[in-house]
Amino acid sequence: MQTVTSVQAIPVAAIPKLAKISRAIALTGVVLPLLLIGLLKFTQVEVEALKPLISGTPWLAWLYPVFGETGTSYLLGTVEMFTAILLIASPWSARAAIAGSLLAALTFLTTVSTMLVLPIWEAASGGFPWFNFLGTFLIKDVALFGVSLVILTEGIQRLRERLLQTQES
Repeated sequence: MQTVTSVQAIPVAAIPKLAKISRAIALTGVVLPLLLIGLLKFTQVEVEALKPLISGTPWLAWLYPVFGETGTSYLLGTVEMFTAILLIASPWSARAAIAGSLLAALTFLTTVSTMLVLPIWEAASGGFPWFNFLGTFLIKDVALFGVSLVILTEGIQRLRERLLQTQES
């Protein structure tokens, strides 16, 4: 009963404020990596860093023959920054939320999928469940994928409510 009492002590008016702050932090947590890593894609350092990731993933390797190494990096950076901009607009636009979160979810799902074929386990520590540097870098995208899906769901709900209100008017 102690837990129930302490939860009951939280003012009801604080819950929507906490939800709003939580959403803003979650959105920022998706936007910042997309924006900053997207910008990084326009540097030679990132072009080089992507080589083993892209060429080592069968479903991404086609990008190099089509766009080249630099072009692929620039394409990914452009998509990531465009996605970040849509997500920044998402609190004010349900359509931006839907488009941005779909792009973000696709981006993070693609990144997470590379964990299936890239070496992510630390052999020196005995392998699974010990991640190497690449594994620790990629695993965070599972959470970013989930947040993207939450933003997508909220965007769909907002658009649906708006369309229903329009039909009732």
